[in-house]
Amino acid sequence: MTTENPLNDEIVDQTSIENNEKDSDVLDAAIEERVEEITREEQLSQDLASERDKFLRLFAEFENFKRRTAKERIELFKTANQDVLLALLPVLDDFDRALAEIKKTDDNVLIQGVELIQEKLKSTLVSKGLEEVEIKVGDVFNADFSEAITQIPAPKLKGKIVDVIEKGYKLGDKIIRFPKVVIGQ
Repeated sequence: MTTENPLNDEIVDQTSIENNEKDSDVLDAAIEERVEEITREEQLSQDLASERDKFLRLFAEFENFKRRTAKERIELFKTANQDVLLALLPVLDDFDRALAEIKKTDDNVLIQGVELIQEKLKSTLVSKGLEEVEIKVGDVFNADFSEAITQIPAPKLKGKIVDVIEKGYKLGDKIIRFPKVVIGQ
């Protein structure tokens, strides 16, 4: 026969409640730990995304820097001789004037000697990238490619080049000395 003891049932119920509370506490602790873990993972994901963004921006900035410095270096190499070439242009002009005066004489040997030296100087300057700006009498005056030093009355050549006083030169695509011209008015 079984005797039912209400005290026993109460103890069992109390134990069961305590066990349920312990299980609940353990479950709450596990849930809380999992929530913290998820929060840490989310924070780490955000930190990773932030660092990845910083890295990509820094990488793009570095690539732009490399491109810009390479372009500047190429420009520098193109125009590195500019100062030397500018200093030699008056010498080239002097050769042109000397040759014009020498041609007034009959000394062919002297003319050939000066022409030889002039051509050697011109070829050396051309090999360094110097080019003459192509302008001739009768061309329409363009202030972007030549410098007008004076105007003279010339009805047939109004707005056009009447005379080229000094040749112009360019180094690559950059004009380093504009031609000096007289234009018709």
